[in-house]
Amino acid sequence: MFHCSGGCDSLTQMRVLGIDCGTEITGYGVVESDEMSRNPRLVCCSFGAIRLPKQKTFPDRLKQVFDELNGAIELWKPEVVAVEEVFYSVNAKSALKLGHVRGVALLATSRAGLPVAEYAPLKIKSSVVGYGLAGKEQVQFMVARLLGLAEPPSPPDAADALAIAICHIHTAQTLQLQEIRR
Repeated sequence: MFHCSGGCDSLTQMRVLGIDCGTEITGYGVVESDEMSRNPRLVCCSFGAIRLPKQKTFPDRLKQVFDELNGAIELWKPEVVAVEEVFYSVNAKSALKLGHVRGVALLATSRAGLPVAEYAPLKIKSSVVGYGLAGKEQVQFMVARLLGLAEPPSPPDAADALAIAICHIHTAQTLQLQEIRR
């Protein structure tokens, strides 16, 4: 787990836990937004990766994801959790395993009583990079720029989780501005 600098505790508006589900590595990232300032800014509170050892049984790996996400939720107390929508895969077995990991992440979220926002991969990349087909390196680079990090977050799964959280904050800000203008 990496804790980002920048005074996360001083912000008051929105704290989002982004989760990038994976069968080998599940990334997570906590981003906070200060929407009360003239120019809302994003602050990285934490990010990390849940590495799932292949020597563990699949049920034990799912339990590890559940336990570590519960720990992140308890520690960072997000107001909302954002995850990537289900995407279609050519390999049915891989898609099914990913669905299990995603289900565990949603269960941890539901257990904590938190709302869940889901975003398509193209929307996440468009929100962060400006291009829906951007590569992993582009996402890592832009996440670092948007959060003022000295270097791109690693592993890429953690950067993707931060991107999901940033996408939710951008979407929420846009919806608030539309409401205000009505």
